[in-house]
Amino acid sequence: MLENLREEVWKANLALPRNNLVVETTGNVSGLDKESGLVIIKPSGVNYSTLKKEDLVIVDLEGKIVEGKKKPSVDTSHHLYLYQNLKDVGGVIHTHSPYATMFALLEQPIPVYSTAHADIFGVKIPCTPYVDNQADHIGKAILRCREEGCPAILLGKHGLFTFDETPAKALRASIMLEYVAMIAKGALELASVLGVNLSAMPSEEVEIWYARHHGGGYGQDE
Repeated sequence: MLENLREEVWKANLALPRNNLVVETTGNVSGLDKESGLVIIKPSGVNYSTLKKEDLVIVDLEGKIVEGKKKPSVDTSHHLYLYQNLKDVGGVIHTHSPYATMFALLEQPIPVYSTAHADIFGVKIPCTPYVDNQADHIGKAILRCREEGCPAILLGKHGLFTFDETPAKALRASIMLEYVAMIAKGALELASVLGVNLSAMPSEEVEIWYARHHGGGYGQDE
């Protein structure tokens, strides 16, 4: 199971630069093996272009290195806090993807402006106030400010986290978060040019779109 998880975490990390979610060595993906309680995470400061599966670091839920020759990500403690406190989460991603981070810098949530946003997230993307990266400050801020059922959150003045059942699902949330942030920014700018108001979708309509996408007929029957 750990080898399967290592492959998934590695592929998810490599997908971050392909989807323009990271630059240089920023960002990281981790995955939790719930049976063993071990977490596989990107090593600190390693460029994605040279990242190998064997570079990934395995730690326990207390942060002790179990396997790996490199130092784990400096964000490891935040990943571990989420695993310790969100029992359904098995994959965590942290990035500073450009469009989503623009909203984070303003410490503003992203309202549900589009059906694409409604489909995936079902609620506004929340944003924490600024917190430093000491101890459990980021993890606690995420727990305080997150929207139940929403796999994404913005960090004020910082970036974002996504978290879901698996690293692959957390990756999808990161990609879609950047997409909805991009179109929200563009729509806000266009609304300003045209002198019109951009309003959020009514909550009852958001619920309809979300329900359709999550078990209400979207996709193929397994």
